[in-house]
Amino acid sequence: MTDPTPLDKAEAAVREASTDTAAVQLAFAAMELAKMAQQQPAPQAACQHQHQHRQGRSAGEWIAIGCAVCVGGVGIAFASIAIAIGGISVAILALVLRSMWRDIQKKR
Repeated sequence: MTDPTPLDKAEAAVREASTDTAAVQLAFAAMELAKMAQQQPAPQAACQHQHQHRQGRSAGEWIAIGCAVCVGGVGIAFASIAIAIGGISVAILALVLRSMWRDIQKKR
């Protein structure tokens, strides 16, 4: 009699579990996948059938791509405006602080 493999032991342990939870279902799926991988022959080195070449993109795909580019462009524009406003704010703050520093230095 042969010793059971670790895969067989795991399968037996999972089947003994009485609850049917998502973890148990996932374990069953993993075991079935491992069994199928063991049973399938190795893939051939060279593909011997002809591949079908896809035509072009459909009109719906081009419209979706165009919309995505437009939305991305608007987002980049708003980000650029926000960066510019932030830079102007920092410049104004620096000028105000420099002016305050000069006033404080003159009083001393």
